[in-house]
Amino acid sequence: MLRGAIDAIRRGLRKTAEAFGAGVRSVLHGRTLSEELIDDIERRLVAADVGVRAARELAAGLRADFRAGRVPRGEDAIEWLKASLKARLGAGSREIAVAASKPTVVLVVGINGAGKTTSVAKIARSLRDQGRSVLLGAADTFRAGAVAQLETWSRRLGVDIVKGTAGADPAAVAFDAADAAVARGADVLLVDTAGRLHTQEHLMRQLTKIRNVLAKKIPGAPHETLLVLDATSGQNAVAQAAAFKAACDVTGIFLAKLDGTAKGGIVVAIRDAIDVPVKLVGVGETPDDVEAFDPDAFVEAMFAA
Repeated sequence: MLRGAIDAIRRGLRKTAEAFGAGVRSVLHGRTLSEELIDDIERRLVAADVGVRAARELAAGLRADFRAGRVPRGEDAIEWLKASLKARLGAGSREIAVAASKPTVVLVVGINGAGKTTSVAKIARSLRDQGRSVLLGAADTFRAGAVAQLETWSRRLGVDIVKGTAGADPAAVAFDAADAAVARGADVLLVDTAGRLHTQEHLMRQLTKIRNVLAKKIPGAPHETLLVLDATSGQNAVAQAAAFKAACDVTGIFLAKLDGTAKGGIVVAIRDAIDVPVKLVGVGETPDDVEAFDPDAFVEAMFAA
């Protein structure tokens, strides 16, 4: 990763590093590892929202290696935790999918208040900066001001937008946007959808309808379905991730508002729960404040001084 991106992730994880990383370093630095310290680490992992299961498994693994004499010192335990967290987050590509023939269709979903529309703008900016032409589909037709908000972003970013009237069928807007993307030869169609609670089954079924409409117009679409999660929502984000994956086959996570939480370990809990990679993280308020997720940089930032 570029140094600027690494620095941005460090800034975004500052609260997590202060609450978790600094605490772990303070109890382990210069000390001989012990069963009591391992118990303390497990509690801190839970507090950082990595999830109870992950915390228990990490503590059990560390305890086994400690008893075998492989991790005798506190400093060794820190490196052990870093390596284990990186492995737990998994390998593999975290690039946004690219279709064999354009346009690539990216569907963006999430609950109300997760920062979805702003995240769409951040994704559009990132794609545009890669030299890819982007068309926005404003399929959030229910929330007052949602289309206007996306229109404002489209003007600021210099990208085109397809919209419908307030209250229009969002699947119809998605179809019109797909039709326009094909006609205009756009590289990427980025479709914003209305926020919905993961417990609202009729609205979740609506996402399936939107997916079907996109697939009918463009083979293989959507090629990427990004779920925007609010990092500050903690374990609620895990339940949301499971529900949205079941409804619309989520392929990647955009973790928004990471800079606003001291519990950045939620990334681990999400991966454990649904085995879907975090692909992008929001680390600020502007369209520039989005970074590709990199497990190594992320874990290092969690423990940063």
